[in-house]
Amino acid sequence: MHALIETPFGAIGIGLEDRVLTSVDLDPDRAGEATVRLPESLTRQFEAYFCDGATGFDLRMELRGTPFQRRVWEELRRIPPGHTVTYGELARRLGTSPRAVGGACRANPCPILVPCHRVVASDGLGGVAGDMSGRKLDVKRWLLRHEGSRVV
Repeated sequence: MHALIETPFGAIGIGLEDRVLTSVDLDPDRAGEATVRLPESLTRQFEAYFCDGATGFDLRMELRGTPFQRRVWEELRRIPPGHTVTYGELARRLGTSPRAVGGACRANPCPILVPCHRVVASDGLGGVAGDMSGRKLDVKRWLLRHEGSRVV
């Protein structure tokens, strides 16, 4: 099941399988807009987050990826709202390279809940989901500001 929900920065796509969150699309194709009713707990948690960026999520997710990607995503979930970590710092924690961390961030199926937006370049904002400009980067800036981070 795929549905769109409205956020302060525009629609995001939500993918669910058997009431388990499988994806969040920051730049969905509105042509396939669904009018599917989302589970109340999911809707409430997104609404709470968009009211207060310090609010966390407690949703069932199925994160499909390689063992390395899942390791990176688990580390991303440890970064608290309002904080950022550089790709290099995260790479040192994981014993890998910044480029590998960036690749895992790019493959993140559930941005916002798995907060890849909290990973920044050593010399600035960096990219998001492989983009260095455009809507997704604007969303990254919005999310960081909303959570209380200093945005580059």
